[in-house]
Amino acid sequence: MLGADMMETALEGLTVLITGASGGIGQALTRVFARAGCRLALHANTRRDALDEQIVALDLGGRASVHVADLRDCEQVERVFAEARAAHGRVDVCVANAGVWPPEDAPLHELSPARIQDVLEVNLHGAIWTARAFARGLAAAGPRADGRGPSLCLIGSTAGRFGEAGHLAYAVSKAGLYGLMRSVKNELARLDPYARVNLVEPGWTATPMARAAIETPGHVARALQTMPLRQLARPVDIAEAVLFLSAPGLARHISGERLTIAGGMEGRRLWDRDDIDEAAVRARLDEP
Repeated sequence: MLGADMMETALEGLTVLITGASGGIGQALTRVFARAGCRLALHANTRRDALDEQIVALDLGGRASVHVADLRDCEQVERVFAEARAAHGRVDVCVANAGVWPPEDAPLHELSPARIQDVLEVNLHGAIWTARAFARGLAAAGPRADGRGPSLCLIGSTAGRFGEAGHLAYAVSKAGLYGLMRSVKNELARLDPYARVNLVEPGWTATPMARAAIETPGHVARALQTMPLRQLARPVDIAEAVLFLSAPGLARHISGERLTIAGGMEGRRLWDRDDIDEAAVRARLDEP
């Protein structure tokens, strides 16, 4: 693993706002951006304690602030960005990571309107409100004098590309992020000529949210049947890809792109279940 401190990221001293920072990918994002020398504005909805614990564990001191909000409410999102600017001066990088994935399978004809609405409001509307608040801050602050352009990175899912039976609302919410990214990349560049917007699409990742499914016998084999790489992603694999796309020193000319991190996943079966050693796959998740 190539650490951020070994790369010319040009991120040092920039402020990064991460939504959903208390989850598995969110905590990995916090670690990699902290290692790159960033200031951090960390958002959570209900798990503020997890953020406070991580700030202490990483010894972030005055480099990090914590912000609690329900991203379904655009006014609360605006407040988070206002608090972050008050704490750090401005927000240079935004990672729209927050999301929900109801674990229970349910086909469309059995889905409740409440579940559909909740997933779309958190995953899609929440990302839109986040992008909107970020854009409003850029419009007010103007470009940085040092030319390090701002970056917005949206966290999608392979479900948005391939679909996910039993989780239609989730797939639709993540598919919508592609349209958001392709539209707002042009708008942000009118506010700052070096502003960039990209989308990261993780596949099956060993987050706390997905652990129960991963531990279900047969589930890993079924998931890996469509991947040439017979392994699952770890949260740090997603976080380091986001750091790359967010870093003006590494990805200054990359915008409007979709990076899929899913072991080469395709919409077809590549392996039989008997070809996959689930125990070996799980063991690799704990490798450094």
